[in-house]
Amino acid sequence: MLEVRGLVKAFRGVPVLTGVDLVVEEHRVVTVIGASGSGKSTLLRCVDLLEPVDDGQVWLDGVDVTAVAVDADAVRRRIGVVFQAYNLFPHLSVLDNVTLAPQRVHGVPRAQAEEEAMALLERIGLAAKARAYPDQLSGGQQQRTAVVRALAVRPRLLLLDEVTSALDPELVGEVLALVREVKEGGMTILMATHEMGFARSVADTVVFLDGGRVLEQGPPEQVLGDPVEERTRRFLARVVDAGRL
Repeated sequence: MLEVRGLVKAFRGVPVLTGVDLVVEEHRVVTVIGASGSGKSTLLRCVDLLEPVDDGQVWLDGVDVTAVAVDADAVRRRIGVVFQAYNLFPHLSVLDNVTLAPQRVHGVPRAQAEEEAMALLERIGLAAKARAYPDQLSGGQQQRTAVVRALAVRPRLLLLDEVTSALDPELVGEVLALVREVKEGGMTILMATHEMGFARSVADTVVFLDGGRVLEQGPPEQVLGDPVEERTRRFLARVVDAGRL
């Protein structure tokens, strides 16, 4: 479904991505791991065309979406994104946050959008919070709402950018449980994460990004359990010390 070819991105002349290649097949989960500053978030933002690429290509469903003539908004309509810091609209209720894009972007009638949103909220145990506002929710509830909002547009691809990094440890589990459920439903996911245990259990492929390039990739049991590269082994050793694996 998604192919990234030779992706290059720099900010003010400082390289962030230096020729990234990766493939995400339909109904599969690819997790991107790496130290802070390795380019994980920038990679996801380039895939969603939130950042222009300096070189290379992003292909979605066989189409080069980084070509000059491509309508970026049309591409984004097919991609759901969940950011680190929730990014819910504070002046809108949970229900209105979830139904905004289906109505405004996809033209879904209000009644239908609300019915579908309530079904999603019911599924994750947030139906009782439909009329609440973001500041009335816990961090875990806000992030789960953000995931539901991304799913409400029925995306072809779901991008998750460190969705647990802003959460207290006791709230991480409920968000990861939702992501696991979404995966089991067949969603195609590209996910940047620092939760190595979760990457091990949910990913089909793990990509280790180091210094803006893919240093190692493969099944989680290989990359996380028996990495080939010395740099990967050093990174994972630090992660173990931090209690993330």
